[in-house]
Amino acid sequence: MMPISRPMWQDARMNATPHLAGIGFGLLAYGIWGFFPLFFRQLAHISPMDVLSNRAVWACVFVGLLLTLRGGWDKVAAVFRRPRQLAMLALAALLVGSNWLMFLWAVANQQVVASSLGYFLTPLVSVLLALVVLKERLNPLEWISVGLAVAAIANEVITLGSLPWVSLYLAATFGTYGLVRKQVPVDALSGLWLETLAMLPVCGIYALWQAHSGHSVFGGHDLSTAALLVGAGIITALPLIAFAAATQRLDLATVGMLMYINPTLQFVTAVWIFGEPMQTSRLVSFALIWTGLFVFSWSAWRKYRHQV
Repeated sequence: MMPISRPMWQDARMNATPHLAGIGFGLLAYGIWGFFPLFFRQLAHISPMDVLSNRAVWACVFVGLLLTLRGGWDKVAAVFRRPRQLAMLALAALLVGSNWLMFLWAVANQQVVASSLGYFLTPLVSVLLALVVLKERLNPLEWISVGLAVAAIANEVITLGSLPWVSLYLAATFGTYGLVRKQVPVDALSGLWLETLAMLPVCGIYALWQAHSGHSVFGGHDLSTAALLVGAGIITALPLIAFAAATQRLDLATVGMLMYINPTLQFVTAVWIFGEPMQTSRLVSFALIWTGLFVFSWSAWRKYRHQV
């Protein structure tokens, strides 16, 4: 008897379902990240280091609960038997923690446009890191992208009279974090728990120092503020979990294109909701960066098409 095959429309629907789910997870992850300024602006009355300390503690607790529910502690235990991986994750924690701190400072000091520019620059920083650290070769389109990013920074220096240090710091720390994290073969959930765990000693020392001055980092807040501080830890973990789910279902080209949702939402939030000023000279910088990202994305798409 001849085997009965499924109709073609059923095969197409089965193939489309993981892709659509991946896009949904990607939109969730980048949407949450993009609206971070709206959330953390509610905590502008708390010092950035206080917010960071609470964010690290509650993220560690929340991810620990998820690891317990999923039975993932064996993967964490395996990392403790690999000192090099632990050291790399500690370095990753230092990078992402300082990135969080700068972002929180930017939100509290009406610098969300600058933070948006920084996250737009991050993919191009990753290209430079691949060139310098991993000794990868750039194709002509990638060189054009890097050149446009350099031109944008030069425009900031010439027209604004100073380096866009907030943007550069955010791009450099997050780009380097991605490079370090890529070299540690640990799943997102275990890695995030270990990274937040590595932040706790610094947060603990800071909390003790503040307590000596009569200030409580983890207590003494009104109910609304306390709930927001706990929520800060939870929304730190949720987009990373959604991002991991997206990368399992989508090709890298699609993930890369979705990535620009985050800084775009931050830019829109800064200008249209927070009313931050947008100088014409800075619009030139953004135009250069957006052009560079378009060229970079086109190059990545061509690479992907040649591989499939």
